[in-house]
This record gives sequence, structure tokens and C-alpha cells, in this order.
Amino acid sequence: MRFIDEFRNGKTAAAYIERIHAVSTRPWTIMEICGGQTHTIVKSGIDDLLPSSLTLVHGPGCPVCVTPLEIIDKAVAIASQADVLFTSFGDMLRVPGSEKDLLAIKAQGGDVRIVYSPLDAVKLAQQNPGKKIVFFAVGFETTAPANAMSVWQAAQLGLKNYSILCSHVLVPPAMETILSSPANRVQGFLAAGHVCTVMGYEEYIPLAAKYRVPIVVTGFEPVDILQGILMTLQQLEEGRSVVENQYSRSVRREGNRPAQELIQKIFQITDRAWRGIGLIPKSGYRVRDEYAAFDAEKVFDVATIQTQESPLCIAGQVMQGLKKPHDCTAFGMQCTPEHPLGAPMVSSEGACAAYYHYGKMRH
Repeated sequence: MRFIDEFRNGKTAAAYIERIHAVSTRPWTIMEICGGQTHTIVKSGIDDLLPSSLTLVHGPGCPVCVTPLEIIDKAVAIASQADVLFTSFGDMLRVPGSEKDLLAIKAQGGDVRIVYSPLDAVKLAQQNPGKKIVFFAVGFETTAPANAMSVWQAAQLGLKNYSILCSHVLVPPAMETILSSPANRVQGFLAAGHVCTVMGYEEYIPLAAKYRVPIVVTGFEPVDILQGILMTLQQLEEGRSVVENQYSRSVRREGNRPAQELIQKIFQITDRAWRGIGLIPKSGYRVRDEYAAFDAEKVFDVATIQTQESPLCIAGQVMQGLKKPHDCTAFGMQCTPEHPLGAPMVSSEGACAAYYHYGKMRH
């Protein structure tokens, strides 16, 4: 299959690994931003095939993982109401809140449904005028256009029973938070290709220049990631720090302008709390005031809910590249996919889940 098989080719991968070993002369630490990239790295054993001096650390690019605990509790509070039909992608149902997750609400009789698109939720709002339909709008810039489209479409249809619980976050502010930390150890980035498909990579250029760190926009197959690592490593070894695009089959410098315009029409930038990391200024989207009728936080008056995270969970340190999942004393013990303390253990893109499922318990 074109654009898949050739990026899983063993001979091509082996050639990149050989070149990485030939180029690498010093210890370096590279962070892959996206949880999907983390799973490919761990599942394919890429990290075990690299030079021992080259360390890969895992970034905060798992949207489920960084959704703050208070948003999960708000979702649970909304979904518990009798007149609500709460919709979500499946990966959010088992993310633990303070006391319950959405799956528990469903088991108790709440009307919680998995949908494959926010536009499916809009259809449910049309079909169920007596119910309040809420879609859990979680994600990075990648999913923002579809979520914005659902609000725009609901407004065009004149729907009074549709809203979104918005928890969108943005990648560049998170990268800057990592780079500006006194504890930072990241020297190069593999940027998330799907985010850049929507937003382009112009925002990364000032970051690369300010912090003198190479950033390579990278895809998600094994060969993509190996090529991205090689490109990043070449820059580090040569003392360069620019933005390069490995994922050119999907990403353009300017991104998808119509998608960006739709995002700007429905959302505006806001400060956003990240689970395990804390508040990052101007790092997320919220629904614009002119579309407040579609903002579930205002419709259901849950904006004041605040909660405290488990002190055992080190997810924030994992997502900032400071620790690996197996550095957590609860990993595989108190925290498992069946009984997760934090979202990275249950998310399909979570670093902890990747390490657990693919047997990387300890090094």
C-alpha cells in the first residue's frame, strides 16, 4: 500500500539505522512529541537499535494524557445528568477522574456513547431534540477543525441542544515550556506530523532559532521516525538548529489554510491547564463568546470544578522528558491499564501504556 508499505520496509529501516550509528559521535537527547510516534518507537524496538549515546524521551503529545483531571470531572458531572446524551471518542471513556470515569457513568445507566466524529454528535442532536447532546472535544490542533465544524454546523442548523466540552491544547507553547525549564534535557525534537498537516510549521521556526534546537516534522511509520531521527542528529552533529520537514508527503509549510480559518472562527486562544504539567499560558483553545451557546462549560455551569491529581503519578515528568514510565514506582503495580492512576497508562497514545504493553518494564 503506497505511503505505508515503503515506510515499514525492513531494508530501508536497516539502512537508516546504519547511517544513524555512523553519524552519531556524542551523547544526544531527542524528544518525539507525539504519543503515536512513541508507540511506533517502542513497538518496533527502534529505541533498542539506536546508539547507546542517543536517548529518546517522550513528549506531551498525547491529547488524552494531557487532558486535565478537572476536565474529566466536568465531563463526568455533565454525563451524570438525566437529560444529557454525552458523546466522545472511545479513548476518553476510561481516563480516570477524581472518583469515576465516563465508563462508570455509562455502567450506572448514563447515556454515554462512542462516536467516530463530532458530526455524528450533531446528527444525534437533530435526532434527539428532547436531549442535550454534548461532545467531548479533546485534542491538539489536529482535531480542532472537525470540532469547530460541528459547532459551525450546529449553529447553521439552529440546534439549541448541542454543545462541546472543549479541552483543546496547542503544541508550540508546550515545547517552549519544556525548552525554557531549568531541568530541560531535550536537544532536538521530532514534531508531530499530523498537527503540522493542519497548522504547518512556521510557528516552530522562532522556537528553533530562540533555543537553538533542531525541529524535524516527522511522520509515524518506522522509516519516517528513523529518517526524522537521522535528520535531527545530523543537525545536532553539525551545530545547526532549523526546522526541516521529513513528512513532506503530507505537510506543507503553511499548513491547511481553510482549516485554520475555521478554527479561528469558532475558537480563540486561552490559557490551558495540562495534566501533570500545570497551567501553560496561551496553550489552548476555548469556544468564542459569540458561540457561547455551544460551550458545555457555560451551558452546564461546571467551570468552577477543580481537583487534585494523584501524588503517585509522575505522568507530568514523563511527558516533559524528565523520566521514563518505568521510573515510576507505581508502574505496573498500583498503576496498570485495568486500574490506571494517570491517563498515559490507559490512552492508546500514552507512553506508559506503550511500555506496559510492549514489555519495557525496566532497563
